[in-house]
Amino acid sequence: MALLKLKLHWQILIALALAVVVGLLVGEDGNLFGVSFHAIFDFIGQLFLNALKMLIVPLIVSSIIVGVASIGDSDNLGRLGGKTIGYYALTSLLAIIVGLMVVNLIQPGVVDGSPEEVFGLSADAGELETQFADKGADDIVAIFLRMVPTNIVAAASATQMLGLIFFSILYGFFMTQIANQYAEVQYNFFQGMFQIMMKITDLVMRFAPIGVFALVAKTVASTGLEAFVPLLQFFFTVVLALGLHFAVTIPLLLRVLGGVSPLRHYRAVSPALLTAFSTASSSATLPLTMECVEKNAGVSNKTTSFVLPLGATINMDGTALYECVAVMFIAQAYGIELGLATQFTVVLLALMTSIGVAGIPAASLVAIAIILSAVGLPLEGLGLLLAVDRILDMLRTAVNVTGDSAGAVIIAKSEGETGILEDGGFENADPERAGP
Repeated sequence: MALLKLKLHWQILIALALAVVVGLLVGEDGNLFGVSFHAIFDFIGQLFLNALKMLIVPLIVSSIIVGVASIGDSDNLGRLGGKTIGYYALTSLLAIIVGLMVVNLIQPGVVDGSPEEVFGLSADAGELETQFADKGADDIVAIFLRMVPTNIVAAASATQMLGLIFFSILYGFFMTQIANQYAEVQYNFFQGMFQIMMKITDLVMRFAPIGVFALVAKTVASTGLEAFVPLLQFFFTVVLALGLHFAVTIPLLLRVLGGVSPLRHYRAVSPALLTAFSTASSSATLPLTMECVEKNAGVSNKTTSFVLPLGATINMDGTALYECVAVMFIAQAYGIELGLATQFTVVLLALMTSIGVAGIPAASLVAIAIILSAVGLPLEGLGLLLAVDRILDMLRTAVNVTGDSAGAVIIAKSEGETGILEDGGFENADPERAGP
């Protein structure tokens, strides 16, 4: 019972350690009453992955519709809203590009040997390679065609996420353009669906330690510890990409767009960044982030109270970067070279899903499942990521909060606010100053 009272990430870490030990002990030939442990692990792991698949369509549809409708309905799509959403789209896109460049350069999933031998992956790599063959720049046109599905029900059935996301954005926006008595009913329905899906997601994630145990034990039983060598390469690839976005991309934006000192900004928001790292939650860190940006950086309450809550919901630089690197790593693990068109799809979906599912538990896990389904890669590759996900979750959350806080500063400067990140501003900032 004491184990169940531990926080989820500790349960997952314990399950991971047990999985390594058990996998090494039983090996691929161990059995219980004539049933191989490998088959048991495979069954439990597949059950967990199926539960994740079950969440994808209703979760993405309800979350995006509610999110878009909430922004539009509160009259926030004016000048400040346009700047905020534009900035968040830019930083997320830059983060994804950084991740794509680093993972293509290092190629952590490229190893000697077959996917089954090295990673314990059972999907037929030859079939997958045929599926992705002959994909070129011309296929980018087909991507945009898939964004407008001829049948939304068929798109949902086939898990065609681009079409579903595009339809959900349109639905959420035009929900705010109809008579209030109808819009309120629609909004309440999808808000209710979203709340239900969050509850179901929470239920599924309670079984995550069991799913992690089964997936990792299966891999270790099949391959020993060989799969952990490329996993370390994947880990350091993500860390390097996050580091470049944190130390190069965001400081450049602060200097070029905001005209402020990046070092002063990082000093001002350092308590929020440390809290984000330790809690791995942008939402839990939000009150401290707002306090740091107002009192330490000198941004007005008007800007802070709009930009930061919106950012904690839709701006996930680190998450978007991680999704992109993870999908590319899994493709490399199967020995598949993703062409320009498929990589473009990954970029688009990483951008959209980092917005659409950012506020839910285990957002990255669900988002990666969405992208893998969309590009045709098996979900079993998710099992590889769980071994190193917790530390990376802490790092990417700190990057998420950094992007949010930088956005508040840059947008405040664009609105003409003064005294931001200036000498003495940490002590003398007026949080109620709204600028001209």
